[in-house]
Amino acid sequence: MAYFDELADKLARDVIEVQKALDDDQLIQDIAATLEASSSTMHEAFMTAVRVHISEERARAQLDARLKAKGFALRKS
Repeated sequence: MAYFDELADKLARDVIEVQKALDDDQLIQDIAATLEASSSTMHEAFMTAVRVHISEERARAQLDARLKAKGFALRKS
């Protein structure tokens, strides 16, 4: 993984966390616009990381709901 990918991933995780804490639906787009103005490479890496993390979160929620409906639960590690 390239250095910019690592930076983008960490930034994406932080922005998603802050977006939830502040209930600010615009935060990701605002940060993306700032990145796009200065580095298209970083912008693309950030947006990819955001999409990956949000997709994984949604998929986990669906999996957890399906398991819960059947009386099961995943162990959190």
